[in-house]
Amino acid sequence: MSQTTRDLREMVRAIPDYPKTGIVFRDVTTLFGDADGLARTVDAIAGHAAGQGFDLVAGIDARGFILGGALALKMGKGFVPIRKCGKLPAEVYREEYALEYGTDEVEIHRDAIPDGGATVLLVDDLIATGGTAIAAARLIQRAGGTVPLAAFAIDLPELGGARRLADIGVATFAVMAFEGH
Repeated sequence: MSQTTRDLREMVRAIPDYPKTGIVFRDVTTLFGDADGLARTVDAIAGHAAGQGFDLVAGIDARGFILGGALALKMGKGFVPIRKCGKLPAEVYREEYALEYGTDEVEIHRDAIPDGGATVLLVDDLIATGGTAIAAARLIQRAGGTVPLAAFAIDLPELGGARRLADIGVATFAVMAFEGH
Protein backbone atom coordinates (compact mmCIF):
# COMPACT_ATOMS: atom_id res chain seq x y z
CA MET A 1 0.00 0.00 0.00
CA SER A 2 1.41 3.40 -0.94
CA GLN A 3 2.03 6.15 1.59
CA THR A 4 -0.65 8.30 -0.09
CA THR A 5 -3.29 5.58 0.14
CA ARG A 6 -2.45 4.81 3.77
CA ASP A 7 -2.66 8.48 4.68
CA LEU A 8 -6.04 8.85 2.93
CA ARG A 9 -7.39 5.74 4.67
CA GLU A 10 -6.46 7.27 8.01
CA MET A 11 -8.57 10.33 7.14
CA VAL A 12 -11.75 8.22 6.84
CA ARG A 13 -13.70 7.93 10.10
CA ALA A 14 -15.20 4.51 10.94
CA ILE A 15 -18.54 4.56 12.79
CA PRO A 16 -19.55 1.10 14.03
CA ASP A 17 -23.19 -0.02 14.05
CA TYR A 18 -24.45 2.83 11.86
CA PRO A 19 -27.05 3.00 10.36
CA LYS A 20 -27.76 -0.41 11.94
CA THR A 21 -26.01 -3.03 14.02
CA GLY A 22 -23.23 -4.86 12.19
CA ILE A 23 -22.45 -2.13 9.65
CA VAL A 24 -19.27 -0.06 9.91
CA PHE A 25 -20.09 3.25 8.24
CA ARG A 26 -17.11 4.76 6.40
CA ASP A 27 -17.52 8.49 6.88
CA VAL A 28 -15.78 10.50 4.15
CA THR A 29 -16.68 13.88 5.66
CA THR A 30 -13.41 13.73 7.61
CA LEU A 31 -11.51 13.02 4.37
CA PHE A 32 -13.33 15.82 2.53
CA GLY A 33 -12.74 18.19 5.45
CA ASP A 34 -8.99 17.92 4.90
CA ALA A 35 -8.03 20.07 1.89
CA ASP A 36 -5.04 17.89 1.01
CA GLY A 37 -7.07 14.68 1.43
CA LEU A 38 -9.84 15.97 -0.82
CA ALA A 39 -7.35 17.19 -3.42
CA ARG A 40 -5.47 13.88 -3.49
CA THR A 41 -8.71 11.93 -3.80
CA VAL A 42 -9.87 14.11 -6.71
CA ASP A 43 -6.43 13.93 -8.34
CA ALA A 44 -6.38 10.12 -8.10
CA ILE A 45 -9.77 9.78 -9.81
CA ALA A 46 -8.97 12.44 -12.43
CA GLY A 47 -5.66 10.74 -13.16
CA HIS A 48 -7.36 7.39 -13.68
CA ALA A 49 -10.07 8.93 -15.90
CA ALA A 50 -7.69 11.09 -17.95
CA GLY A 51 -7.72 10.41 -21.66
CA GLN A 52 -10.88 8.27 -21.57
CA GLY A 53 -12.98 10.79 -23.49
CA PHE A 54 -15.57 11.76 -20.91
CA ASP A 55 -18.02 14.49 -21.88
CA LEU A 56 -19.68 14.90 -18.47
CA VAL A 57 -19.29 13.99 -14.82
CA ALA A 58 -22.35 12.75 -12.90
CA GLY A 59 -22.38 12.70 -9.10
CA ILE A 60 -24.77 10.81 -6.86
CA ASP A 61 -26.63 12.70 -4.11
CA ALA A 62 -25.12 13.85 -1.80
CA ARG A 63 -21.45 13.08 -1.20
CA GLY A 64 -21.00 12.28 -4.89
CA PHE A 65 -21.80 15.94 -5.54
CA ILE A 66 -18.65 16.94 -3.63
CA LEU A 67 -16.35 14.66 -5.61
CA GLY A 68 -18.25 15.05 -8.87
CA GLY A 69 -18.29 18.84 -8.75
CA ALA A 70 -14.58 18.99 -7.98
CA LEU A 71 -13.80 16.46 -10.74
CA ALA A 72 -15.94 18.26 -13.31
CA LEU A 73 -14.11 21.49 -12.58
CA LYS A 74 -10.68 19.83 -12.67
CA MET A 75 -11.48 17.98 -15.91
CA GLY A 76 -13.19 20.95 -17.59
CA LYS A 77 -16.50 19.07 -17.93
CA GLY A 78 -20.12 19.78 -17.08
CA PHE A 79 -21.74 18.24 -14.02
CA VAL A 80 -24.97 16.20 -13.89
CA PRO A 81 -26.64 15.61 -10.52
CA ILE A 82 -28.25 12.26 -9.75
CA ARG A 83 -30.70 13.28 -7.00
CA LYS A 84 -32.81 11.58 -4.39
CA CYS A 85 -36.47 11.32 -5.31
CA GLY A 86 -38.45 14.58 -5.41
CA LYS A 87 -35.50 16.99 -5.51
CA LEU A 88 -35.30 17.86 -9.22
CA PRO A 89 -37.69 20.52 -10.60
CA ALA A 90 -38.10 19.42 -14.24
CA GLU A 91 -39.23 16.15 -15.86
CA VAL A 92 -37.21 13.19 -14.60
CA TYR A 93 -36.40 9.54 -15.06
CA ARG A 94 -36.67 7.63 -11.77
CA GLU A 95 -35.05 4.38 -10.70
CA GLU A 96 -35.64 2.37 -7.51
CA TYR A 97 -32.77 0.37 -5.99
CA ALA A 98 -31.90 -1.75 -2.98
CA LEU A 99 -29.38 -0.74 -0.34
CA GLU A 100 -27.79 -3.14 2.12
CA TYR A 101 -30.23 -1.70 4.67
CA GLY A 102 -33.39 -0.81 2.69
CA THR A 103 -34.57 0.70 -0.62
CA ASP A 104 -34.50 4.16 -2.14
CA GLU A 105 -35.01 5.99 -5.46
CA VAL A 106 -32.86 8.34 -7.51
CA GLU A 107 -33.71 10.65 -10.40
CA ILE A 108 -32.08 12.47 -13.29
CA HIS A 109 -33.51 15.25 -15.43
CA ARG A 110 -34.76 13.85 -18.73
CA ASP A 111 -32.70 16.50 -20.57
CA ALA A 112 -29.49 16.04 -18.53
CA ILE A 113 -27.67 14.36 -21.41
CA PRO A 114 -27.35 16.38 -24.64
CA ASP A 115 -29.05 15.11 -27.79
CA GLY A 116 -26.72 12.67 -29.48
CA GLY A 117 -25.57 11.25 -26.14
CA ALA A 118 -22.54 11.71 -23.96
CA THR A 119 -19.91 9.59 -22.29
CA VAL A 120 -20.33 10.08 -18.54
CA LEU A 121 -17.97 9.48 -15.63
CA LEU A 122 -20.18 8.41 -12.71
CA VAL A 123 -18.88 9.39 -9.26
CA ASP A 124 -19.84 8.69 -5.65
CA ASP A 125 -18.08 8.57 -2.32
CA LEU A 126 -18.37 4.82 -1.73
CA ILE A 127 -19.42 1.61 -3.42
CA ALA A 128 -20.90 -1.11 -1.23
CA THR A 129 -23.55 -3.38 -2.78
CA GLY A 130 -23.65 -1.28 -5.94
CA GLY A 131 -27.40 -0.60 -5.87
CA THR A 132 -27.16 3.17 -5.99
CA ALA A 133 -24.47 3.20 -8.68
CA ILE A 134 -26.33 0.68 -10.85
CA ALA A 135 -29.52 2.75 -10.58
CA ALA A 136 -27.57 5.91 -11.48
CA ALA A 137 -25.93 4.21 -14.48
CA ARG A 138 -29.34 3.04 -15.70
CA LEU A 139 -30.71 6.58 -15.37
CA ILE A 140 -27.82 7.99 -17.41
CA GLN A 141 -28.44 5.35 -20.06
CA ARG A 142 -32.18 6.12 -20.14
CA ALA A 143 -31.31 9.80 -20.63
CA GLY A 144 -29.12 8.88 -23.63
CA GLY A 145 -25.63 8.62 -22.13
CA THR A 146 -23.09 5.85 -21.70
CA VAL A 147 -21.23 5.04 -18.48
CA PRO A 148 -17.97 3.19 -19.13
CA LEU A 149 -16.52 4.01 -15.68
CA ALA A 150 -17.77 4.64 -12.16
CA ALA A 151 -15.25 6.06 -9.69
CA PHE A 152 -15.34 6.13 -5.91
CA ALA A 153 -13.22 7.29 -3.01
CA ILE A 154 -13.90 3.98 -1.22
CA ASP A 155 -14.74 0.41 -2.23
CA LEU A 156 -16.09 -2.20 0.20
CA PRO A 157 -15.14 -5.21 -1.96
CA GLU A 158 -16.77 -7.86 0.27
CA LEU A 159 -20.18 -6.40 -0.58
CA GLY A 160 -19.69 -7.02 -4.32
CA GLY A 161 -20.75 -3.67 -5.80
CA ALA A 162 -17.81 -3.39 -8.21
CA ARG A 163 -18.56 -6.90 -9.51
CA ARG A 164 -22.24 -6.02 -9.99
CA LEU A 165 -21.29 -2.91 -11.95
CA ALA A 166 -18.92 -4.97 -14.10
CA ASP A 167 -21.83 -7.35 -14.79
CA ILE A 168 -23.70 -4.45 -16.47
CA GLY A 169 -20.61 -3.28 -18.39
CA VAL A 170 -19.41 -0.50 -16.08
CA ALA A 171 -15.77 -0.61 -14.97
CA THR A 172 -14.92 0.74 -11.52
CA PHE A 173 -12.05 2.59 -9.92
CA ALA A 174 -11.68 3.26 -6.20
CA VAL A 175 -8.98 5.31 -4.54
CA MET A 176 -8.97 2.96 -1.52
CA ALA A 177 -10.70 -0.12 -0.18
CA PHE A 178 -11.75 -1.29 3.26
CA GLU A 179 -12.44 -4.91 4.17
CA GLY A 180 -15.66 -5.69 5.98
CA HIS A 181 -18.83 -3.70 6.00
